[in-house]
Amino acid sequence: MTGPSLSIIIPASNEAARIGGCLDALLAQQGLGDRTVQVVVVPNGCRDDTAAVARAREPAFAGRGWPLTVAELDEGGKIGALNKGDEQARAAARLYLDADILCGPGLLRGLMDALDRPGPVYAGARLRVPPPVSALSRRYARFWQGLPFLTRGVSGAGLFAVNGPGRERWHRFPPIIADDAFVRGLFAPSERVLVDAPYSWPISEGFLALTRVRGRQNDGMRELARLYPDMMRNFDDRPAWPELGRLAAADPLGFLSYAAVGIATRLRRKRNGWARNR
Repeated sequence: MTGPSLSIIIPASNEAARIGGCLDALLAQQGLGDRTVQVVVVPNGCRDDTAAVARAREPAFAGRGWPLTVAELDEGGKIGALNKGDEQARAAARLYLDADILCGPGLLRGLMDALDRPGPVYAGARLRVPPPVSALSRRYARFWQGLPFLTRGVSGAGLFAVNGPGRERWHRFPPIIADDAFVRGLFAPSERVLVDAPYSWPISEGFLALTRVRGRQNDGMRELARLYPDMMRNFDDRPAWPELGRLAAADPLGFLSYAAVGIATRLRRKRNGWARNR
């Protein structure tokens, strides 16, 4: 019996409310033929029923012939969970998935097709933000989704996949903030593939939450630039001011929301320093 074609690694910390939907969306995947997947959920530092909710899906996954492993860690931390998931993974090709992601029904087929080539490949899909409750978050999300790293590039936000040769680019995930950007930076733009299939990724609600998330994103990129300066040449889809100006003219309210969060992030960092919180 051959092993799985793809191992899916899902770190999950206090995600009892979301992990079920994430796993159900995987179960609903279509068009895979005889290709099978292995799913590894890594509850880490949980104070809720994340592990139990995941284990409740084991019979449904077994019905598709897909092994589902729940590997708990007492200590919280996404990097430790990613490395634990890699230890459990049986396929050379890997999909790293946040627990709040909902994959569209043809996404796995598209990713597995994209990864099925001899050279190193980094693959992503089309991110869609479900409508936030907060008006500010709705405007922010609308503008953010128009930035070049999402419209032209392969962002990897919440979801990214690599084939076997691609996974050989690194050993273990290092103790860094931006795990997704770290992996993305290991691949030249010509080695990245965007799959034309959607996935849903919720954005933070409200000004303070957006500021915290934006601060972590900024700190993550600063950390990568400091630790891996040669990697930065692979981030070629950051917007220049002329392009931002065009986007702002097309959506002034969205730009004001995006800019206000950015200014608040910088002011908070200058005032207090940015506390790394994982």
